[in-house]
Amino acid sequence: MVKRAVPRRSLQSVIRKHKPHLRLSKDIHIMVHLNCLLFLHRLAVEARTKAVESKSSAIQPNHVMEVAKVVLKKSRG
Repeated sequence: MVKRAVPRRSLQSVIRKHKPHLRLSKDIHIMVHLNCLLFLHRLAVEARTKAVESKSSAIQPNHVMEVAKVVLKKSRG
């Protein structure tokens, strides 16, 4: 079972506040969680690529900050 950090009702109310016309599935919290994991994975991959380009053996905070804007732009739907 997936442990929820945000209660399902709270998440649905936040989504409904911004997009009241959408019909929400009862499993919306799982979809939001998976979307967050995909975003973090993409961010980690891009930061690793940046670290390799700068000949660093580890991902540093500046690598993440450099690719964050690009990943955020790609993630917008």
